[in-house]
Amino acid sequence: MNKQFLFLTLFVAFSIFQVSAQKLHVLNFSTVQEMMQYFKYEKSKKIISGHRGTIENGLPENSIVGMEEVLKHTTAIFEIDPRLTKDGVAVMLHDATLERTTTGSGKLSDYTWQELKELKLKDSQGNITAYSINTLDEMIEWAKGKTVLNLDKKDLPMEMTAEIIRKHNAYRWVWVTVHNVEQARFYLDKNPDQYLSMHIKTQEALDDFISSGLPFDRMIVYIGPEIKPANQRMYNFFKEKGVMCMISAAPTYDKLLTKEERRKKYRMVFDDGANILESDFPIEVSKAIK
Repeated sequence: MNKQFLFLTLFVAFSIFQVSAQKLHVLNFSTVQEMMQYFKYEKSKKIISGHRGTIENGLPENSIVGMEEVLKHTTAIFEIDPRLTKDGVAVMLHDATLERTTTGSGKLSDYTWQELKELKLKDSQGNITAYSINTLDEMIEWAKGKTVLNLDKKDLPMEMTAEIIRKHNAYRWVWVTVHNVEQARFYLDKNPDQYLSMHIKTQEALDDFISSGLPFDRMIVYIGPEIKPANQRMYNFFKEKGVMCMISAAPTYDKLLTKEERRKKYRMVFDDGANILESDFPIEVSKAIK
């Protein structure tokens, strides 16, 4: 009896440990409107965006396992990179070629999905991991109730991107990156609930958007990769519209050599006026801004 009781106690304790270890910091929106409200400008909001998911802890970029690791530490959204295989399957890979991030070689577009399944992903140091390439469908299904995915523009036709989002009815957790008014109009014409990550980095681009008559209430705005005086004009304009601005540290501050240098810059980005910071190191950012 005592042995049975001990076994039961250990089993329950282990089960609780498993649940605790797997607990994620999630963003779970019931409606598109609830999601839009969450991303409406407020001065105090600080939101982390994982660039290509993450490259931390020996995990591969653009992978479900990498994003799940981030969510064990912090709530976050993720910018990801869908590309097309030879047979028209949307898979997650930043580069047009395979060498840097997988055990394959040559152009991604020369391979079928069945062939790509045999490859393994590499981490940021080039080490081979145990993980395989994910499809966009897999990633969208995984992300539901957990986070927001922001689909960057690679070689997926916009028509196909819009259809995949429609198929999953994923408007409350899947965004699209758009680089100009024409791309923004395309997606909003397809579905006015489509949320955008809009590139507006210059006054000319801002003027184009204003002239377009497109709504301000369904987007965040990417204004560039660094702190600079010209950003203040963007911050002041967009906060009046209820729109949050994003800075990406991936090509700039993420390249600094020490954690202390990076931590200082991450904090400065938010202090300067941005609400969203995109980084290759989202876990590190979460610790820096606590």
